[in-house]
Amino acid sequence: MANLKEKIKKLPLTAGVYIMKSKKGEVLYVGKASSLRKRVVSYFRRGRSRKTEILVDKIADIDFIECESEAQALILEASLIKEKMPKYNIALRDDKSYPYVEITKEKFPRLRVSRPKGKTKSMLFGPYPNAGLLKMALKMIRRIFPYCSCRRWPKSACLFYHLNLCPGPCIGAVLESEYRENIEGICKVLKGERKELIEDLEQKMKEFSRKNKFEEAALLRDKILAIRNLYRGRGKMHELLFLKDVVGLAHPPLVIEAIDISSLSGGGAAGSVVVFRNAIPDKNSYRRYRIKEARSRDDYAMIAEVVRRRYSRLLEEKKKLPDLILIDGGKGHVERAKIELDRLGVSVAVIGIAKRNEELWFPKGAGKKERLVIPKDDPSLHLIQRIRDEAHRFAHKYHLLCRKKKMTEKND
Repeated sequence: MANLKEKIKKLPLTAGVYIMKSKKGEVLYVGKASSLRKRVVSYFRRGRSRKTEILVDKIADIDFIECESEAQALILEASLIKEKMPKYNIALRDDKSYPYVEITKEKFPRLRVSRPKGKTKSMLFGPYPNAGLLKMALKMIRRIFPYCSCRRWPKSACLFYHLNLCPGPCIGAVLESEYRENIEGICKVLKGERKELIEDLEQKMKEFSRKNKFEEAALLRDKILAIRNLYRGRGKMHELLFLKDVVGLAHPPLVIEAIDISSLSGGGAAGSVVVFRNAIPDKNSYRRYRIKEARSRDDYAMIAEVVRRRYSRLLEEKKKLPDLILIDGGKGHVERAKIELDRLGVSVAVIGIAKRNEELWFPKGAGKKERLVIPKDDPSLHLIQRIRDEAHRFAHKYHLLCRKKKMTEKND
């Protein structure tokens, strides 16, 4: 018990799933938590129920898997319960009206969170103890398997369609067979059948490859990667997958470069380029540019100069180009960056993030609306903001360095 108490003290305060085991290694109980340490400690406090005492007496070891959020932990918990069949995991059986996931029985089934009263023809999954947490989990699932959630069929495509969260059955944008494959995938996630789901998708991917349908195979590969990440625990890949969908890329943007402009005291300006690989800063690849050609107050021209100098150099040195370029700015900044990239013959997706409303901007002809506002809790927005903020930090650091150097020269 002493070793167990020490292990509990070292549990992280992050969200995740805990797995309680007996001396023989048998899985006794699987649970989720917003704070692993706090939740597990609660089992060993005084005043616990008789059922909890029986469980605690048999616990010899505790494993855990950290997750990015409690919503991700909810999905992982369901899968582990399905796989391990723990003896002490009991379904909710009291009289409370718990939420369920309801999937309607229609040609194109709709999915929603509901509290059904009485019999229903819909397919139900649950019950779940927390409606808010369930909705967050469905947001993650929806990125992989888009579905319709409208209460009534709309006459035109809704925002979810433009965000790639609904295939658009209301406007005839998806075949019934393709849509039902998404619904089947969701059902398997909710049932905890991750192994069966991945095996099915891998088989289909191989079939597409054999038939030389490489684009279809690549899409399935990305789905498989997303599903694995959904169950993997903490990591950065899910942010990249969310961003891939928002920008409309064929593959996750593993290398992202961000460009920022900083005005220097006493006139002049500088540009900075920061590089993120696998959503992690690669500081050895950062670059800074003192603006030489553009006027210091012409933001568009300064962006154009940094883009031109940065990517002409990469082309000359035959170095790999990034998967995505992020510009700190709005419509005008993105358009000027795209013009320079086209002149260089560089075919890389480019987006901007405007400070005022944190909205995204796309160049004309990108196949999307020029302006897009995505939910504040979207992981892709968090990643973009983190990269933008790092570009600000690097530019500001250069700003201070130049200012200090100027003051030293003046004193000399």
